[in-house]
Amino acid sequence: MKLRLPRWEEVRRLPLTMMIASLLAALGIVQMSFLLGQSVYRTLTWTQQTGQALDQQVQLQQDVQVLQEAVAKASDPEYMNALARCIGYVGKNEQVVVAQSAQDPTTQLPTAQDPSLGGNCDPVRLP
Repeated sequence: MKLRLPRWEEVRRLPLTMMIASLLAALGIVQMSFLLGQSVYRTLTWTQQTGQALDQQVQLQQDVQVLQEAVAKASDPEYMNALARCIGYVGKNEQVVVAQSAQDPTTQLPTAQDPSLGGNCDPVRLP
C-alpha cells in the first residue's frame, strides 16, 4: 500500500465547509493549548508568590514579637542597666579594672562566625 498526497482535483471535491470547520477546529486546539499552558504558568507563579508572602508574614510576626519584647523590657531598670554595661558604661561609684591579658576591643570585633568576641553580652537581633 503506497501513501500518496491527494491531487488538487480530489481536494476540490471535499466540501468547502468541511475544510473551514477543520481549520477552525485546528485553531481552537492551538488556542486551548495556549490557554492551558498559560493557566499552568499562572498557577505555578501564584503558588510561588503565595509561599513567599507567607514566609514574609511569618518573619514580620517574629519581628513584631521581638519589638514587643524590647518595648516591655525598656521599662525595666535592671535590663537597661545590663544593656548599658554591655556597651561599656559603668556606675558612678564603680572602678574599671582591666586585665593585663585583655585584648583591645577595637581590634577584635564580633563576627557572624564568632559573635562572642568583643563583648560580654549576647547579641539581640532587632528588625
